Amino acid sequence: MTETQNFDKTSLLRLAFKGLTEDELQEMATVSQLCSYPPEHILCREGAYEDIFYIIADGSAVISKNISEEDGERILRIAGKGDLVGEMALIQNAPRSATVRTLTDFTALEMGKKDFETLLSRSPSMALNIIRTTLDRMLSNDQLAIQELQNTNKVLRQLDRNKLEFIQVAAHELRTPLTVLKGYVNLLSTFPAIKETPALGQVMDGITKGADRMHEVVNTMLDATRIGNETLKISAVPVPLKRIFIELSGDFVKAAAERNIELIVEQDPNTPSINADPSLIQKALVHLMVNAIKYTPDGGKVIFRSRPVTLENNAQGVELSVTDTGIGLDAEHHELVFEKFYQVGDVAIHSSGKTSFKGGGPGLGLAIVRGVARAHGGKVWVESSGHDEVNFPGCTFYLQLPIDPPKPLA
Repeated sequence: MTETQNFDKTSLLRLAFKGLTEDELQEMATVSQLCSYPPEHILCREGAYEDIFYIIADGSAVISKNISEEDGERILRIAGKGDLVGEMALIQNAPRSATVRTLTDFTALEMGKKDFETLLSRSPSMALNIIRTTLDRMLSNDQLAIQELQNTNKVLRQLDRNKLEFIQVAAHELRTPLTVLKGYVNLLSTFPAIKETPALGQVMDGITKGADRMHEVVNTMLDATRIGNETLKISAVPVPLKRIFIELSGDFVKAAAERNIELIVEQDPNTPSINADPSLIQKALVHLMVNAIKYTPDGGKVIFRSRPVTLENNAQGVELSVTDTGIGLDAEHHELVFEKFYQVGDVAIHSSGKTSFKGGGPGLGLAIVRGVARAHGGKVWVESSGHDEVNFPGCTFYLQLPIDPPKPLA
C-alpha cells in the first residue's frame, strides 16, 4: 500500500455519493485517506473479517466469488472509478462475501470501520445513498445471474435432448440383436442334446434370463425417452386396481421370498376403479415395487396400500402407496430421485440384480412413475425421515391418480 495525494477527495466522494451536502462530503474526506496498490493485489478476501471500506479513485478491480470446488470462482463484476467496495461486510458486521482483486494500478479512498459507522449514524442521507447504490448493484448482479441461468438452462435442455436421442437410438439398436438372440436361444432349447444335458439346460436358462433382463432395460429406456419427449399418450379404459394390486404382489412373491421380505397388501374396500392406461399403471406400480424391495434389507417388509382420496382440485381419485422398511432417503433427494438417471449413493458399489439389496439399475424407474402420474393428471412423491442403514426408517412412495384422466388437448 502506498499513500498518495494526487486526487481531490471531495470530488471523488461527490461522484460516489450523489445528494450529500458539502459538509457531509468534507467530513467524509477528513476521515478517509487515498492509497495506491499494484495489479493483482487482494483488497478483500472472501470469508475474512476485514474493516476497510473502499471508494475507487482510479483503476479497476475484479470481484469474484468461489462457487464450489468443482465450479471454481465466478466473476460477479468489474468495479471502476466511483464504485464502492466492501461496504456490505462492514454494515452487516460479517465476513467478506467475495474477493476483490486489483486488475491495474489502483488507487482508492479508504475509510475504517469505526469512522464509517460513525458517519452512517450521523448522516441518514449517506446511509440511504449507500443502500440505494448497493440495491442497484444487487439488481444488476441478479439480472446477470438470471441471464446466466437462462443460458445454462438452455444448454442443459439441449444436452438432455441429445441424451434422450442417444438413448432412443441405443435402445432401438439393442432391441434387434436381443430379439435375434432370444430367437436362437429358444431354438437351441428344443435340441435333444440340450434337453438331455442338465448342465447345458442351466446355461440356456441363464442366457434366457439375462436376455429377458436386458430386454426389460431396453423397454425402460424407450419408456423414458417417450416421457422425456412428452410423447407418452394414454389409452384410458376402466382399470380394476384391486385386482392389479393382487396380481402384481403375486408376481413379486418369489423375489421377496428369496430375500425373506414380507409382502403385505392392504386395500381399502372402497378403493374405486379408475379410467387409465392399464399398461402404464402397471409399469408404474412395478417400478415402485422393485424400488421398495431393492432398498429393503433381507427380513424386512413391503406394504402396498390403496384408498380413495379427494385430490387438490376436489376431484375424486385414488391413492396408491408403497411403504418399505428400508434404508430410507434424506430430504435432499426427495425430488431428485424422480429425475432421469439420478442415483443415490456411489453407483460403483451397487450390486447388480433387479431386486437384490441396493442393486444397481439405469435410474429410470421413478422418472417413469412420475411421467405416468403426470400423463394421468396425478402426482407422485416420497416421504422418509432420512437415510439410515442401521435403524432402517424406510420410505413411503405415494401415487395419486384421478378417477378420470384429463382430456387430451385437441
